[in-house]
Amino acid sequence: MSTPKVDPAVKAELAPNATLRAGINLSNFLLVSGQAENGDPIGVSPDMAAEIARRLDVELKLVTYPDPGALADAAERDEWDIGNIGAEPQRARTIAFTAAYCEIEATYLVPAGSPLQSVADVDQPGVRIAVKGRAAYGLWLENNIKHAELVKTESIDDSLEAFVDQKLDALAGLRPRLISDVAGLPDARILDGGFSSVQQAVGTPKKNTVAAAWLAELIEDLKKSGFVRELIERHKVKGLSVAPPANARD
Repeated sequence: MSTPKVDPAVKAELAPNATLRAGINLSNFLLVSGQAENGDPIGVSPDMAAEIARRLDVELKLVTYPDPGALADAAERDEWDIGNIGAEPQRARTIAFTAAYCEIEATYLVPAGSPLQSVADVDQPGVRIAVKGRAAYGLWLENNIKHAELVKTESIDDSLEAFVDQKLDALAGLRPRLISDVAGLPDARILDGGFSSVQQAVGTPKKNTVAAAWLAELIEDLKKSGFVRELIERHKVKGLSVAPPANARD
């Protein structure tokens, strides 16, 4: 596959030293599904970063973070040039995002005997929801929940533990993870539908205005060409889908 010529201004912003530093969130098991012998992450997200580096004709350095909050916090510390992370309004204050390249449905798990029958039932007074606070879906709930109470935790495992130990009314999460969780909770249910779809995108620090425009165009090309779908199939990821074209959301 040939590498189209890139405007030198884009390279100057993204890889001034001929190396693209890509921030990778290790906590999303759909996008990082394994580890190489040298410790580098393997999966859809690292492969997206590798393709961007190939298009720029530069070396790639993966900079890993334990969760998306830590990756977002580093946006103004000059630790990465692109960051593969869920696009949320709070993060967009410091990061310029492309449109999503893939989506993951977020929904609720409820305990045995729960009167909650639909996603719409959950946001009401007295309902307590366990959620990983700085996950993309956690940020969405923070912006959109009006009546229920969010019980925020530091990790996905902690949110499951809080849901069980505190006898909470709902557990928010990505559907693929909730499918795993429900197997260990007798008579618990996952509600049909979802409250949002986590928009996995590529971001760059806000100062990189020329690069942001180039990345936005590139991501649309990678979706249209089938490249993103091929990555999902290659890594055998269930629960991840290619996002629609950016103009489909207008």
